[in-house]
Amino acid sequence: MQGLVFGVSVRSITWMPTARRAHRTQLWLESLGEWTWPGQGGPAAEVLPPPWVPALPPRLEPSLAGAAASTASAGVARPAPWQPARTRSVLIAGLLSALASVCVALALHGQLDLQRVAALWDGGSSAQPRSARVTGISPTQALPTLAPVSEDAAGSAIDRASYSSPALGGQSGSFLVYLPAGYASTVAHYPVLYLLTGNTQSDSAFLQVGLQGQLDRLIAAHAIPPLIAVMIQGGPGGNNWRDEGAQRYEGYVLEVQQLIDRMLATIPARDARAIAGDSMGGYGAMNTALSNPYRFGVVESWIGFFNGLEGDARADGPIFRRLGMRAFVYGGESDHIANPEEDPWFAGVLRAAGADAHSAIYPGGHSLETVEAHLADMLAFAGRSLREEMRGDGAR
Repeated sequence: MQGLVFGVSVRSITWMPTARRAHRTQLWLESLGEWTWPGQGGPAAEVLPPPWVPALPPRLEPSLAGAAASTASAGVARPAPWQPARTRSVLIAGLLSALASVCVALALHGQLDLQRVAALWDGGSSAQPRSARVTGISPTQALPTLAPVSEDAAGSAIDRASYSSPALGGQSGSFLVYLPAGYASTVAHYPVLYLLTGNTQSDSAFLQVGLQGQLDRLIAAHAIPPLIAVMIQGGPGGNNWRDEGAQRYEGYVLEVQQLIDRMLATIPARDARAIAGDSMGGYGAMNTALSNPYRFGVVESWIGFFNGLEGDARADGPIFRRLGMRAFVYGGESDHIANPEEDPWFAGVLRAAGADAHSAIYPGGHSLETVEAHLADMLAFAGRSLREEMRGDGAR
């Protein structure tokens, strides 16, 4: 663990969700524990986002722009310096990736039907992940009740639900839900965006940075289709949304996904699901999407990190090339917690595996201010990607 950084800073943000509620202050400890990176390496390459994502100055030096192409190769070197946080986890990931590769090889030789496997693993609310690390929630479990929290002038609503989570050993799981205007009066079914919080954040952090208003505006302008957004409350400490011991946070995410498909008028299909998160949630979103490639068709990481995930990305290559995967990852230029140089590198790994992946390094540090500055663009990317995936416009 030599060289790892454990800096912690505290940021205070005031939130006024409705006129009826007293203002509250949310504290966010900006720390990733043992997953923090040990310092800046060499110059970072930058892969430009799609043209409709605004380019915000200052950008990287023009002389570095040409290096972006190198990230498209599967053999691109990881940005230095790099110290694996958990050797055991990397070894396990390697074994799982090898097992997945064997399954893919059998599929390509006609001994295993990938489409049939997709149906078995996706299967709406009974889906199983590629790695089979999560057993899923029982179909007989009682559904939690959605309690109204607020409704805004545009007609969208925020509801909350809580339940006893089997993945968390019976501890309470909870989530906030954004329901678009008109949801209660229509028979339509909607795609879903799942959002994972950073370390010690409340699920309301996404509301603090304007998620409800941004979704209202994008949907009203027909920039994205009407969708449901689910903000999942994380647990204490740097769990990184992983399964470890009795704390099965990846399983918790999948529980919520299954519950949402049973509770709400969703489109229960891979191409109608996106997952994103900031900081620790950025890692969790990528880890969950790559470990469960038949559940999610769109993934985003905001000022996140990718420790040990390249093997999963490469193992998912045949699935991405067959079914598609859209991804956006970005870092903050002055971020000293999640190495921004890893974003263009990991986007290159995803592209080499067959995903439609984009990356950027924006001004800013490891803070909710950076997330807020790019929230509208990331919601637009997710919404457009969902629309295109559902239309079948993605590369196959």
